[in-house]
Amino acid sequence: MPAPEPGPCAPDADDADAGDVPDLAAAAVFRPVRAGNAFEETVERLLQAIKLGVVDRGDRLPPERELAPLLGVSRVTLREAIRAVQQGGYVESRRGRFGGTFVTYERPKPRQSDLRRALAQMGDDLNDTLTYRMAVETGAAQILATTALTGAQRARLRARLAELNAAGPDEYRRLDTLFHLAIAEMTGSALLSAACADARMRVTDLLNAIPVLGRNIEHAAVQHAAIAEAILAGDPEAARRAVAEHLEGTAALLRGFLG
Repeated sequence: MPAPEPGPCAPDADDADAGDVPDLAAAAVFRPVRAGNAFEETVERLLQAIKLGVVDRGDRLPPERELAPLLGVSRVTLREAIRAVQQGGYVESRRGRFGGTFVTYERPKPRQSDLRRALAQMGDDLNDTLTYRMAVETGAAQILATTALTGAQRARLRARLAELNAAGPDEYRRLDTLFHLAIAEMTGSALLSAACADARMRVTDLLNAIPVLGRNIEHAAVQHAAIAEAILAGDPEAARRAVAEHLEGTAALLRGFLG
């Protein structure tokens, strides 16, 4: 068998097992990049997966042989992008039988200074971003509720909801993202999945900068249950309303902390 190609990351687990990435959410972020900016967009995809928690701290990225085709880039381009992300402190390479590229990024603790910085970076786009998020996430739930779900899909949605309900404060935002990305991915629309991931990414720094409030988690749990129930019952209008109510609550929380 030929030796692994050298690169900036640890030996590909062609090597060990596949990465530790949730399949549904991964499909929303690990999608082909445009040829003109392959390196830059590969870096963007990797950071999106890491910051959204699709690949969590301590998880391994998928091996090169899998990730390069998903992104539509060569292994050389992928390695260059991984090197850049590694230099930024988001991943590290480990060698050996169970080596690979592992995420080291840790979501920052909520700080008012981070909230102000994230808002400054967004400029005047907050309302536009919240409108965009409302459109794509309500649309995804509405479409999924019209779909004849398989038993496996229904089980996955319930499993995502159960994981979210069991989450502590440190894991809540990540599992909330995975729940919503799973809804988008199960529609079968790659464009809609990508749009939902993009919408989440646009607000992730803002959300990470505000505290996770127990009362808000309790309220959101009721809303998440309503979303799942409407989808499983095949009621698109109820699914749309449930997501809209949930996102309106998040928007109100953001505006409250932004003063």
